[in-house]
Amino acid sequence: MAGGLGTRMRSSLAKHLHPLLGRRVVDWVIASARDAGAVKVVVVASPDTKDAYEDTDVDVAVQGQPRGTGDAVASAGAALEAFDGRVLVLDAAAPLLTAEQLGTLAAEHERHGAAVTILTLEPQERLPYGRIVRDADGWVTAIVEERDASEEQRAIRELNSSIYVFESGPLWDALDKIDAHNAQGELYLTDTVAHIVAAGGRAAAWVVPEPIAALGFNTRAELAVAAAVLRDRINEQHMLAGVTIVDPSSTWIDVTVGLGTDATVHPFTVLRGGTTVAAGAEIGPHAVAVDATVGEGATAGPFCYLRPGTVLEAGAKAGTFVEIKNSRIGARTKVPHLSYIGDADIGEDTNIAAANVTANFSHDPAKGKRRTTVGRNVRTGVDNTFVAPVTVGDDAWVSPGTVVTDDVPPGSLAGFAPRQETKEGWVYKRGERDERGDD
Repeated sequence: MAGGLGTRMRSSLAKHLHPLLGRRVVDWVIASARDAGAVKVVVVASPDTKDAYEDTDVDVAVQGQPRGTGDAVASAGAALEAFDGRVLVLDAAAPLLTAEQLGTLAAEHERHGAAVTILTLEPQERLPYGRIVRDADGWVTAIVEERDASEEQRAIRELNSSIYVFESGPLWDALDKIDAHNAQGELYLTDTVAHIVAAGGRAAAWVVPEPIAALGFNTRAELAVAAAVLRDRINEQHMLAGVTIVDPSSTWIDVTVGLGTDATVHPFTVLRGGTTVAAGAEIGPHAVAVDATVGEGATAGPFCYLRPGTVLEAGAKAGTFVEIKNSRIGARTKVPHLSYIGDADIGEDTNIAAANVTANFSHDPAKGKRRTTVGRNVRTGVDNTFVAPVTVGDDAWVSPGTVVTDDVPPGSLAGFAPRQETKEGWVYKRGERDERGDD
């Protein structure tokens, strides 16, 4: 169910479409459903959000008006018309549920021979969720929303998570019987439980051991809590696979990132998108990499920014306060500090000195960004600027303070900026006071 817009998020973006560690929130839910064995996924979307799924392989059912959760599930009826089996109903804003938990829910459903099985939780704190009403034998007889509950029912600790497994036949029959006679004037999916029981079906429940896994979110503060849980799960998976993460609590790694065995991630590092860090490489501290590749044994950081399209080949180095974008840095080549390398190809065993800049901007938009090519075994000087397009050949040297505007042939020395000129006594001759005082 992804029809709600989430007004408490105070956002122009629907809450289930917010980014969350490499996926949208709803994509976490879809991934868990698929990993749990779902053969068909139908997303119930609003008219405003249906286009968000154009590039996915899910079916989309549009809920024309926000008339409640029961109406949302009914909206998927056409997409599931020919389906006869179990229907797993998930909340698109519950990204913490795992495939293993959904698998256990399905197993409990089968074990009990139930027509509907509800995933429930028993949190320590009081939450405004629907209460699970059971009979003397422990079977569920109804779910009562808090607004409609009596004082006695509100004291029930077992809460509804809005996650269910239904047998398709009883589900569609019960949806035809629900009405909007409640405090919110909506069609509650929870009301289907009482109708299923009244028709002779069995309603079961499984209490999830980790209550936080079943919680959705409604505010950005709650989304941040969910993000921290996912961060810890991702980091733990990498560490168990042989990656060193020095401080997991300060390290944020998207689920789409790949890390090799014996890679090391130092504190306050953010790895996003399709970034890969190969075996034995080190990144951080205080490094950011987005859709970048860090080769085997390479190092990046501290205070380094690797932007999309960056490739550090094996043994290469991007050092302190270095920013690299859409560039390939050859094996064992070093960009140690205070440099910007954009739209460049740099060969093997080259050393880029401090404060080097590739000036890749073109005033002609049709030409786009222009590239700089630096060969292998090149030595640049401090404070060099390369005005692209320009090529520096293999084994060449560039003297400090040089603005390179012309190609440099292999084995050449380029530069020779004007030497320092000192005019002794120039300040005193102008009659200006020596601000250093008389020490």
